[in-house]
Amino acid sequence: MATTVWKGYLTFGLISIPMRLFAAARGERVSFNQLHNVCHSRLKMPLFCPVCNRNVERSEIVKGFEYDKDQYVLFNEEELDKIEPPSARVMEIIEFVKLEEIDPLYLDSSYYISPEDPGLKAYTLLMKAMQETGYGAIAKITMHQREHIVFIRPGSKNLTLHTMFYSSEIRAAEAVPTDKIEVKDQEKKLAGQLIESLATPFQPEKYRDEYSDNVRALIAAKLQGQEVAEAPKVHLAPVIDLMDALKKSLAEKHTPTVAIAPAKQAGPVAVSSGKKPPTRAVQPESATQKRGKKVAG
Repeated sequence: MATTVWKGYLTFGLISIPMRLFAAARGERVSFNQLHNVCHSRLKMPLFCPVCNRNVERSEIVKGFEYDKDQYVLFNEEELDKIEPPSARVMEIIEFVKLEEIDPLYLDSSYYISPEDPGLKAYTLLMKAMQETGYGAIAKITMHQREHIVFIRPGSKNLTLHTMFYSSEIRAAEAVPTDKIEVKDQEKKLAGQLIESLATPFQPEKYRDEYSDNVRALIAAKLQGQEVAEAPKVHLAPVIDLMDALKKSLAEKHTPTVAIAPAKQAGPVAVSSGKKPPTRAVQPESATQKRGKKVAG
């Protein structure tokens, strides 16, 4: 079962729903440790006090805010607990807004809201009412030593909560002089056709982190004592003639693809150095990815 990151009540009007929050997603990546290049031992980061000239235990740590150079005001956990706002235990819905009004730029982390058994009916009522009206909810919640503004939206089977950046945290976009650029009607028409030719229903499961896959393949190859061939690089140049590029792009999309017969599997290639043959640090391509590509000899 997923770890609870917050437990309390979700309220709107006089209705309160006991609930828990669970992280809706987590990043996946290949992590490397820092090693000493002499003995390959893993390096540690001890908590070291330069004044006492010794390592310290975690039980000796207090929190401090630096209000001036090397001057701190100290706090303990009890003092910080005293100033927790009501949103530390109760997440009250402040207002409802139309779902399409929320700019995704403001969304940060995502969580699933799971009701406790006594609040299941009220939870279901709120979710269905939001589904039918097309509204999302704005609320406040305190967790991880910070009060967050959050956006709650209805899914098909549950409510999802997204912490949001405050407006003061959103950086102003750099001015791009798009209003000074003239775009021809024919260019817009061809660009629209190209977009339509690439349009498809969103299927998140078909996307992968190719770099992490390549790193894992590299690790496997090195464990087997194999050399690793460099992954192909893409070299691009700025487009000079937009119309020509759009027409060629559409022509490539409409050109019927020819199925390539699978090549017979060859035996291992001898390497003059006596080492095992190189292994590419990339995942095998599917037949769809191979279509239209130049076959490497």
